[in-house]
Amino acid sequence: MNIQNYKEPTSESIEWTEAIIEKPVKREGIKRLQGGTSSLVFDIPFQDESRQGNLILRLFHKKDWLEMEPDLARHEAGSLRQAAALSIPSPEIIAFDETGEECGMPAVLMTKLAGDTILQPSDRADWLDKMAKCLVEIHQQKAGDFEYEYFSYNDALRLEKPLWSKFQDDWMRAFYIVAGVRPRPEYCLIHRDYHPANILWQNGEISGVVDWVNACRGPAGVDVGHCRVNLTQLYGLSAADDFLESYIKYADDTFRYDPYWDLLSLTDTLDGPPKVYEGWTGLGMTGLSDELIRHRLDEYLLSLLDRFDD
Repeated sequence: MNIQNYKEPTSESIEWTEAIIEKPVKREGIKRLQGGTSSLVFDIPFQDESRQGNLILRLFHKKDWLEMEPDLARHEAGSLRQAAALSIPSPEIIAFDETGEECGMPAVLMTKLAGDTILQPSDRADWLDKMAKCLVEIHQQKAGDFEYEYFSYNDALRLEKPLWSKFQDDWMRAFYIVAGVRPRPEYCLIHRDYHPANILWQNGEISGVVDWVNACRGPAGVDVGHCRVNLTQLYGLSAADDFLESYIKYADDTFRYDPYWDLLSLTDTLDGPPKVYEGWTGLGMTGLSDELIRHRLDEYLLSLLDRFDD
């Protein structure tokens, strides 16, 4: 079923939430949050004795994702516990229903953070710089006891020649590089989906990082590369390069940049011809087109291959 058909949580999940927090949910005030497409995320208001509060309820409804990772709710709960040790605010886990037996589908209940997503900043340089510094702080946690470990989403050897691109042979070269021997960096806590739509801001500062369901132990370069792919599509190559420069500045000697992880992160995003991510438009981003996205990814690819030739 299309995500647009889910305008409210399952009745079972509301009852489960009320039982967990032992307070009534204000059902008429429930809102589905924009930006997410892989799961359903709802703002759940409740009435306390002295104040009104809000929680976030995530429901995992995509059968194909659950078939690949049936423990998504437990994974996010564990990720939030890891993130709780950071100085950067993250949602606090309240409860989760791993199988969906109680909620009708797997669910995670967590606290709501203050702040807003900003995709069109007034000062892009400062915005990029603060996002890079925040990511460095995340990577300072080694998370040696975290059970989830990094794996790539695509098998580069199985990727087909991208007929949508003007540089098909260069893409095939990239697939060959990614399928080769990987560097062996030190692992740390990685968010795995770190990009502007998962960062909250308040009064010009980052007020929190959300959407930790994919977090794991892995190479810091995977997070850097994933964010750079998103920045490239949203704003162009210069934004991605400025972010990398700031990250290297804050990481100092703890991070050795290797373009391999950028290239891997780029190929990991491929799932048919690239197009505008509907989560961006849902958050108010304008000025994008499928053609522009493909042009920017071609430009980014060539810039990464140039780094290998240096």
